[in-house]
Amino acid sequence: MEHQFTSPAPQTLDGWFALHDFRIIDWQRWKGLSSDEKRTAMRELSMLNQGFSEDESVNKAGFGMFAVVGHKADLLFLHFRPSVEELIEAKYRLNQTRFADFLSSPYSYFSVVELSSHLAKPGVDPLENPATRERLQPKVPAADFVCFYPMNKKRVHHDNWYTLSEEERREYLMAHGTIGRTYAGRVKQIITGSMGLDDWEWGVTLFADDPLQFKKLVYEMRFDEGSARFGEFGPFLVGERIKDSNLSRLLRA
Repeated sequence: MEHQFTSPAPQTLDGWFALHDFRIIDWQRWKGLSSDEKRTAMRELSMLNQGFSEDESVNKAGFGMFAVVGHKADLLFLHFRPSVEELIEAKYRLNQTRFADFLSSPYSYFSVVELSSHLAKPGVDPLENPATRERLQPKVPAADFVCFYPMNKKRVHHDNWYTLSEEERREYLMAHGTIGRTYAGRVKQIITGSMGLDDWEWGVTLFADDPLQFKKLVYEMRFDEGSARFGEFGPFLVGERIKDSNLSRLLRA
């Protein structure tokens, strides 16, 4: 007998748009610059980051810059903005700098901050709740490390997330959330939805002062039935927050 879908698609609360803008530095060309040329490029980059940070301070944006571990990228410029136009503007503001002449783009991810609609009360604007508004319009948490990965829910034979009933999905999500809550205070998570926006269905961004917590959390989640049966994961990228005080040190400018 053909399976009948038992429930409509669950609705979501959607907040600010997100851009994970990863960049690689052309080290050969960068090392060929004179000290004065490096300082000029670095000064312009620092002014750009200051502008992004000022936007964040007046709650118009979320922004963070990170040095990425491994070969997949060197830098991550992480943006949360109210509109797609503002994300594009942020990207082009970087591209117009002298420093961008030494950058290439190995990977980026476009999505929108997403929360369950269960957090909203009927007939009430969710943005009237300060806690919900903070989650939908996030600043980048002041943690030392970031971990980003995209993911899908499987659609394979009996392990098809989208043919489960609403009750079954809720049970799996509750069990998944129970594990996550044990890491409260150690890891902060921002979930962004990307169906129709990028190649995966969701982006997961984790923040912590101790990067080992990323491994512990993801490892423990692997034993959760919902993750084990239905989770498909893309590349993991981890970075350390960059501040102006150590930017010149990292780039030897």
